[in-house]
Amino acid sequence: MTASLLIDDLIPTCESALETVRGLHAAAKESVTAMVSKDGKIDSALFEANQQAAHGYAWLSTYVAALEQMLDWAKRVGAAGKLGELEQLMLQSAYGEYCAQIYGGIPMSQGEIIRPIDLGLDSGACHKHHSEAVSILRKSGNAAAVRVRIAQLIEDGHHYGELALDDETLELIRDQFRRFVEDNVAPYAHEWHLKDELIPLEVLNAVAEMGVFGLTLPEEFGGLGMSKTSMCVVTEELSRGYIGVGSLGTRAEIAGELIRLGGTQEQKEEWLPKIASGEILPTAVFTEPNTGSDLGSLRTRAVKEGDDYVVTGNKTWITHASRTDVMALLVRTDPNTKDWRGLSMFLAPKVRGTEENPFPTPGMTGGEIKVLGYRGMKEYELGFDGFKVPAANLLGQVEGQGFKQLMETFESARIQTAARAIGVAQNAMEIGQQYAKDRVQFGKPIYKFPRVACKIAWMAVETMIARQLTYFSAREKDGGHRCDIEAGMAKLLGARVAWSNADNALQVHGGNGYAEEYQISRILCDARILNIFEGAAEIQAQVIARGLLSGARG
Repeated sequence: MTASLLIDDLIPTCESALETVRGLHAAAKESVTAMVSKDGKIDSALFEANQQAAHGYAWLSTYVAALEQMLDWAKRVGAAGKLGELEQLMLQSAYGEYCAQIYGGIPMSQGEIIRPIDLGLDSGACHKHHSEAVSILRKSGNAAAVRVRIAQLIEDGHHYGELALDDETLELIRDQFRRFVEDNVAPYAHEWHLKDELIPLEVLNAVAEMGVFGLTLPEEFGGLGMSKTSMCVVTEELSRGYIGVGSLGTRAEIAGELIRLGGTQEQKEEWLPKIASGEILPTAVFTEPNTGSDLGSLRTRAVKEGDDYVVTGNKTWITHASRTDVMALLVRTDPNTKDWRGLSMFLAPKVRGTEENPFPTPGMTGGEIKVLGYRGMKEYELGFDGFKVPAANLLGQVEGQGFKQLMETFESARIQTAARAIGVAQNAMEIGQQYAKDRVQFGKPIYKFPRVACKIAWMAVETMIARQLTYFSAREKDGGHRCDIEAGMAKLLGARVAWSNADNALQVHGGNGYAEEYQISRILCDARILNIFEGAAEIQAQVIARGLLSGARG
């Protein structure tokens, strides 16, 4: 049975198919570039008019990058002597399904399918950029029998495939945080969600003691000086227990990056050790009502008066706003500007709130935004009226640098968010699989029914695809390479996979999945936010497409 499922010469077949797909990708780039260009340059009006094609090209590029990383993963696993039947079938399934979608239609969302014709590629172009290897993989790579076998292997204790971390320290870190989650997070997360409670302080303090808040900060400032790859491993494991716990480190990551990259030496020495130790908790205060991703149009003002700046305005969708001690606050300091050039970033201290008095700081008010999921830190609207920030807390001590400073953090933030998505996707898959094994219908566990087994198998495969793309973006960052596009791709795909896994796992639960008492109902709500925050899917596609089509990258 095994021999008939595995494609002969799998690695060479995948290599050949990848070269073919790269050819189609190059043709798509030429075609879409022509759609969005005028006089040899990207034209904003044409780009917007052809946004569907441009964003479709971003998705195609993400798929090609994902296939590249899956092949690299298989080769590394093979070099370590661990390329077993499960890993081979996962590679084969990934190539079979993604090749089929590339030529037949890539789902950008539930109701948006991008096909080659949408990219200006007719049947002749698709025929030209096709090959026997692609045909074999499209026909047999992800056949139902392949997915059923994958489901059997993960049921039999093969776990979900070798991760290929290639680092014993990372494996130890993963095990440490997995144990922590199993003991301190997973048993309680659903109750926190149902009661809409803040994550308990003892959990937060334990996370701080484990070094999460200073994981990637330099050792000279009290951090652990570890890699972005380690951040991915830690974030994934914490998010597998509960996205709220996995997100505790996000605000520290953003604030730490802002200060490390844009702060003065004095600001680094003042703030980074406190963030790293968990002595102070930071939050990010960027978004305003009616601005969303259009940060350049922010209106909240800061006017210098003596040794302080006085802030007036409103912010919204601020995570963990009450229980934090300092805000990375983006405001307009130049009233004569209406775009990003007049924005500045401040490290704005505030008094940590309580349930009875969530915002005791003078000049600052706030109200909670009730949300479907992602509840463990709570969301808030904030108002500032006469709120004072010491002038010494202007990040970098130069006005007008705020937007640039923020942009420099996006790579790390999006890599970390992609890792959160992987953790949620993994959690959805594991809970869906366990329910399918426990639930008996018609005299046997529903896991034995092929359509249920195939759902679980594809969850495992696509989670691995997203994971390897995320790890790759982290390794690029660790290597000192620009990786805004890679990070955007990882976040784009990871968020879709998390939602898909959660939705399918709920389907496996049937009617029970719709009941609040079952964890999958929470995971579905938690997964949905991943396509929105840290840059919505449409923004990610926009960034990827403009970067690749402008010639700035790739």
